[in-house]
Amino acid sequence: MPDRFRLDGRVAVVTGAAGVIGSATIKLLAARGARIVAVDRDEKQLLAAIRDLPAQAEAYPLTADVTQENEVAHYVRATMDKFGAVDVFYNNAGIEGDITPIVRYSLQTFRRVLDVNVVGVFLGMKHVLPVMLKQDRGSIINTASIAGLIGSPDIPAYTASKHAVIGLTKTAAIECTGTQVRVNCVCPGLIDSRMLSAIVEGRNPGNAPVPNEKIVDRTPARRLGLASEVASVVAFLASDEASYVTGSAYTVDGGRTTA
Repeated sequence: MPDRFRLDGRVAVVTGAAGVIGSATIKLLAARGARIVAVDRDEKQLLAAIRDLPAQAEAYPLTADVTQENEVAHYVRATMDKFGAVDVFYNNAGIEGDITPIVRYSLQTFRRVLDVNVVGVFLGMKHVLPVMLKQDRGSIINTASIAGLIGSPDIPAYTASKHAVIGLTKTAAIECTGTQVRVNCVCPGLIDSRMLSAIVEGRNPGNAPVPNEKIVDRTPARRLGLASEVASVVAFLASDEASYVTGSAYTVDGGRTTA
């Protein structure tokens, strides 16, 4: 009986591949047999993430700015030229922006966050969906956040952008009705990462580091999540085990949004 979690030979495109969640995900997808197209703006960190992949992994690094349509079109076209398919698309690139209340938030930064987190997700789907619809197969997973499900102080642009990602995910899933293309998103909670550290520090400027026990006080799991735990959900959604899952927002938050 075939292992429906395996991704042998499938082509997985991952944006934000040099970040903590992106790098954990390309590592797991490669371990499950996928051929990896790793996309990020930071070439140095991208190549470092590629070096951490399993020795047998087939990986293709591409630098791109997800806010620029010509660069998005290029990474999709380059993937097709090299591998001839896009089976999995993890639309993951994102930034947190400034950590400050709405009344002090700069319009320039607000637009920049929306440009990366919303326009980047939109452009990725705009250019990947035609490939998948022509193939009549594929799984798209967008990175949202629990900030897309609940309000969160001092990160207004990030919160707005992640609400938008969930809306885009549901819209794309409906537009793929009657096909074998699935579109879902993951909503990470408090994940041990540079982004979480930046948000916590931004909310407590000049103070001693906030202990983890306080950060996770309202999280039933009573700990921070790991990037590998987000990657596991992404890999599930990419696999045939999730063949009846589309239009969903999967929380990976230790119960935070239930508390």
